[in-house]
Amino acid sequence: MSELDQVVFIVDDDEDIRTSLSRALEMRGYSTRVFASAQAFLDAYDADLMGCLILDYGMPQISGLELQSALVARGATLPIIFITGHGGVPESVQAMKLGAIDFLEKPFRQETLIKQIDAAFISDARSRQGHARARNARRMFESLTEREREIAQLLVSNPSSSSSKDVARHLEISPRTVDHHRSRVLEKMQVSSVAELVDLSISTGLFDKG
Repeated sequence: MSELDQVVFIVDDDEDIRTSLSRALEMRGYSTRVFASAQAFLDAYDADLMGCLILDYGMPQISGLELQSALVARGATLPIIFITGHGGVPESVQAMKLGAIDFLEKPFRQETLIKQIDAAFISDARSRQGHARARNARRMFESLTEREREIAQLLVSNPSSSSSKDVARHLEISPRTVDHHRSRVLEKMQVSSVAELVDLSISTGLFDKG
């Protein structure tokens, strides 16, 4: 993934700021898309597009913080860099709690913004990779039979008692049957050991919802 694959979205009701930011970033090789309002951004936003959002905090109708909340409600993970001419501590704390990368007060140094954009790009890429891994883990888990899922969950929930005899005793089946199912579970989940299965489950939240 390169910077060319990622977009810097700029949402600000001040045309001069939108234009100057867009030009400055494009001169540095960034791809930008500008919007005059939060609603215009929401109407056009495509969650598949990678990048980050430079967002003015104090906009009419829908504020920057309200736009951030709307994106969170949609499950969007696009990193946000707030810019403001009159921000205070409570506003910045609230924005950061909702996952903002930074809260920059105007005027800010261009180098500071560039640094945060690059950090946001890295954050977005890692987030998307994590979500893709979780979706793949869920897909593999759904390919398991009911018995295989039962055994997988037992292995993950109590790895210290994950021997075939332990599992067989719990399920009242033979250790040989457990061996067969365990082998199929590891194969289908594309891991080589119970330890790897546990790591996969923890990193993707595979059993968080049951």
